[in-house]
Amino acid sequence: MTDAVLAQAREAYAHHRWDVAYTHFAEVATAEHLDTDDLAAFADAAWWLGDTDRSLELSEEVYRRCLQGDHTPTAARLAVEIGFLWLIRGEQQIGSGWISRARRLLAEVPECAELGYLRYLAVLEALHAVRFDEARAMAREMQSLATTHDDPTLCAMALVLEGIATVRSGQVTDGLALCDEAMLPIRAGDVERSWAGNLYCLVMALCFELADFERARAWTDATERWCDQFSNAAMFTGICRVHRAQLLHLDGAWDQAESRAAQACRDLADMNVEVVAAGHYEIGELRRVRGDDDGAEQAFARAHALGRDPQPGLALLRLAQGETATARRSLETALAATEPPLPRVPLLAALADVAEATQDPSLAGAVAAELAESAATFRTPGIQARAAAAAGVAHLLADEPDQALVTLREACRAWRSVGGRYETARAQVRLARALAAIGDTDAARREREQATVTFETLGARPDLAAVAAAGHMTARAAPGGLTGREVEVLRLVAEGASNAVVAEQLTISERTVERHISNIFLKLGVSSRTQAARFAFEHGLVGENA
Repeated sequence: MTDAVLAQAREAYAHHRWDVAYTHFAEVATAEHLDTDDLAAFADAAWWLGDTDRSLELSEEVYRRCLQGDHTPTAARLAVEIGFLWLIRGEQQIGSGWISRARRLLAEVPECAELGYLRYLAVLEALHAVRFDEARAMAREMQSLATTHDDPTLCAMALVLEGIATVRSGQVTDGLALCDEAMLPIRAGDVERSWAGNLYCLVMALCFELADFERARAWTDATERWCDQFSNAAMFTGICRVHRAQLLHLDGAWDQAESRAAQACRDLADMNVEVVAAGHYEIGELRRVRGDDDGAEQAFARAHALGRDPQPGLALLRLAQGETATARRSLETALAATEPPLPRVPLLAALADVAEATQDPSLAGAVAAELAESAATFRTPGIQARAAAAAGVAHLLADEPDQALVTLREACRAWRSVGGRYETARAQVRLARALAAIGDTDAARREREQATVTFETLGARPDLAAVAAAGHMTARAAPGGLTGREVEVLRLVAEGASNAVVAEQLTISERTVERHISNIFLKLGVSSRTQAARFAFEHGLVGENA
């Protein structure tokens, strides 16, 4: 009877039916009939089902048997894998202990492939510490070990890690080519399943880090298809759900996005603390753009408690709540602690929003300049879209509407190309301001109306309110067809300010002031500052009611 059940367990395991395999292995294990290979399969099935506690318990027993049987390299690799599982659960002390144990064991045996698995964690640490050259060098050492010991799993791991280091160093095409090469043995079935899943997830994360959303879609689709071959793949399915939520957020399917992220947080609560934190952060972002301030605050707090910096989302929430100084300080603090260019991109994009809200052309210019450098280095649609949007803000604040038109049209095009409905609408609102500034009020109205429809469809209540308020202010504050900036200039002129004083007050050049005054004279049909000032007083642009 036991032999028949064990045979069923082995067959189910071979066909990736983890639930059946687990049930039969558990039945046999009660009678203590599992050899080491079967015990390892039992542990593996438990892990795929998401029962991490049982998997670790069984894996530690396999480790002890390997050590007792004088299979030191195998025991060392198991120690690496056990340590890795503890680390991603957030148990740093236990995980580090197992890694130290693996290091000690491998120091006692001749060079072997297992040394490469220990090196994998060292490369991840170097990547995190922004030591990209060191990470690439260690990844190449892993490839050498893989070649010497004919280990295709280790080879694929090394290629992906070298690819990530290469991309983050600014050589995007070469780095992604290495990642693509690493997938060939995975698709051929030559890479061990759990490591294959980890590599899929690393590449997915890299695509999102690059804001290369087309590639991110392709890799998320591919990873989901890979997961579908198994009866259950709790860890990797959960990670896919978070990335799918990010894509649904971009697409404007916000209810679905929050549902996917919430399910991932539930499923991976005891498996992967970093992914759960990312899920809560995504929920916070979804709630923020819909105006659910309390819900967003709670989600960001959960993400923070799990170790995920809640920026830039929390700063943007503060900005929406009118706490502009707090928002700016938070983003500048986060930027001061962030060295590599890629993770700076979303922080800088948020700081451009702060510059726009506070009408700070100097800040906007500095942000736009750095984002332009990142866009030129990494050349992905998402980064280019953020750079174009920030440049548009800088041009608007510098009273350069003609240049703003160019960059904001590019931002609209770039966001549309990746399916970013919400960000496209935000760019349209800014484009409307630029169009209004050059006097094309009809085109400005069309852009605002399209953006309004998008915000209504998505349920972006804060943006809807902002567009409505801006439209109301424009209607009240634009006698004679003047733009908002022209009203500001006229008000100061009417109060007796010279061109130099106007330039200083509005943080613009005297040449720009001269251009505004010329436009004001033309629109109002006047030929002197005195006549313009009279218009300002007659239409309530100066005084208590201004």
